[in-house]
Amino acid sequence: MPDLNKFGPAQLWRALVVGVVIIACAGYAVLTKPFLRRGETWADAASEGVVNAFEALGPTFVKLGQLMASSSGVFPAPLANACLRCLDDVPPVSAQKAREVIEGDLGGRVDEIFASFDDEPLAAASVAQVHACVLPDGREAVIKVQRPGIYHRMLVDLRTAYGGAKLLERLFEFFRIANATAIIRDLHAATMTELNSAVEADRQTRFRDAIWSFGDNKGVTAPEVYWDYCGPHVICMERLHGVPLDRFVPDADHDTTMLIRRGVKAWIESITVHGPFHGDVHAGNLWALDDGRIAFLDFGIVGELPEVWRSILRDMFYANLIDGDFARVARGIRDLGYTADIEAGDAEIGMQVAAVLAPVFTNDLAELNLGTLIMALVQLGKQWGVASPEELVLFGKQLGYFERYATRLAPGWVIGKDPYLFRNVFPEAVAERAAALGVELPEE
Repeated sequence: MPDLNKFGPAQLWRALVVGVVIIACAGYAVLTKPFLRRGETWADAASEGVVNAFEALGPTFVKLGQLMASSSGVFPAPLANACLRCLDDVPPVSAQKAREVIEGDLGGRVDEIFASFDDEPLAAASVAQVHACVLPDGREAVIKVQRPGIYHRMLVDLRTAYGGAKLLERLFEFFRIANATAIIRDLHAATMTELNSAVEADRQTRFRDAIWSFGDNKGVTAPEVYWDYCGPHVICMERLHGVPLDRFVPDADHDTTMLIRRGVKAWIESITVHGPFHGDVHAGNLWALDDGRIAFLDFGIVGELPEVWRSILRDMFYANLIDGDFARVARGIRDLGYTADIEAGDAEIGMQVAAVLAPVFTNDLAELNLGTLIMALVQLGKQWGVASPEELVLFGKQLGYFERYATRLAPGWVIGKDPYLFRNVFPEAVAERAAALGVELPEE
């Protein structure tokens, strides 16, 4: 994997360009605003200018905007709201360039490989765009095509961001505790994976296979990969029909709370039991399908926690749902060496973890303040003498994505108190708990 520490003339020039473009766009947006709409502030106008800069600076900064939009509790509200625009499609590359990438990977003319191919993309994102096609045997499919030259462009931006993160850690205590360089390293690893289509396709297949490994989750899916039509820069897969979850219009025929519960259940099983889990469940990557199922799309960012961290997460859920013994969590954390130098006992450390995660486990997910959660996790890491418990922050970030859906589609739902989500994680304990509560668990 390329070295992030490399910071040469290209990175220095890019850093200057980034700073100038963001300041110029934000200032221009404020200075040229003739008047403010009702309820609008100058911060709103400046935020719109920042998003204009992100779009001009390219894919890495569009991804940053997507992160801000999907984690509204962490970033200032005007900026997070303006960044919602980054979740929409970006201008596509030409059909000719997309065809050249496909033909270079698959070794033939597009018109000969597919029964039909639509030059107008269904969607265009910062890294790739998606075209509809039909395979020779009549199966409907889509093919995800990387933008030409995207690898070098994103690598320069990531190295620039890494240099900036190191500088911020030296200058400000907050960025050191928040481990800003680790965030960029994680983004770098995820991006390099996203640009490796073979790895993405493999992880998508593994996730899809794991969904139904317990014989249920029939209301959840992910597209099947068509390996004969994949290459280094393209992935061909089953076409699914539906809408992004944030655009789904509830009606009397759909139990929207159940829709969310199914998706979160499958995601929790992936992170705590199977290994590979979807690491970017923003609005465009979760769909409500026309047939009533929920679908996970776009596996460019997939995480896989080491078994010790999966065990700690299982202990957290078990303690909250079943027996309240968070000291079990503390023992797992000690095994990682995080609290070796502090005098607090397991019970005290367990109480610290319980206090931080209480808003997640005991409140309506729609009321989750992700900013408060992340800051509490950072503070907990400071108490333990480590930069930050990165795995817990990752967990909290994904819950922040689900927050947006729960607000509209599942009000009143409490993730940590729902035995259904953990039926395959703790089968016997959950069955006993459900019986004690007089709750009938869905069989789907």
